[in-house]
Amino acid sequence: MNLRGIVAVSGRPGLFKLIGQNKAGYVLEGLDEQKLKIVANLANTKLASLEDITVYGEEEEIKLSDVLGAISKTKTAVPDAKADGTTLRKFFLEVAPGHDQEKVYASDMKKILAWYNQLKDLPLFTEKVEEATEASKTEEKSEIKAKGETKAKAPKAKPTNAKAPTTKASAPAKKANMTSKKGV
Repeated sequence: MNLRGIVAVSGRPGLFKLIGQNKAGYVLEGLDEQKLKIVANLANTKLASLEDITVYGEEEEIKLSDVLGAISKTKTAVPDAKADGTTLRKFFLEVAPGHDQEKVYASDMKKILAWYNQLKDLPLFTEKVEEATEASKTEEKSEIKAKGETKAKAPKAKPTNAKAPTTKASAPAKKANMTSKKGV
């Protein structure tokens, strides 16, 4: 499951795909049917990448991608995000058995199930992370190779009148005199 570039924005419902960045903030596109594009100002909004989100665990934290993968592989019916707390707690004990029951609230479980329902139909949900990282590595290698070829073709010109940088000994800064002319 590839969650790279998928973010949750504070104060806004739903999930967004990170498209780019401009001087005002991040450009985001909604993953719902409306495909709403917004610019998230960094001064007053917080972005949380789904790739970095973890669930509290008893021994160690559980990645959100692992929880979503377990939800997709479960044989029991996925409860509605608006189900009561006991139903959600029973389902999460099956899906993420090592989660901390005191720190993971019903509201967190509802949010995770809402995200799952929004992501399950997207093609990135079935895409593997290794394939995405391998594709980016091959693109990087081809870019580096292309840059290396252009560097090999264009020899660098050496400066003929280059001077070595000299260090100038500077005197300590003078103190400013703030007294008035009247002597007061």
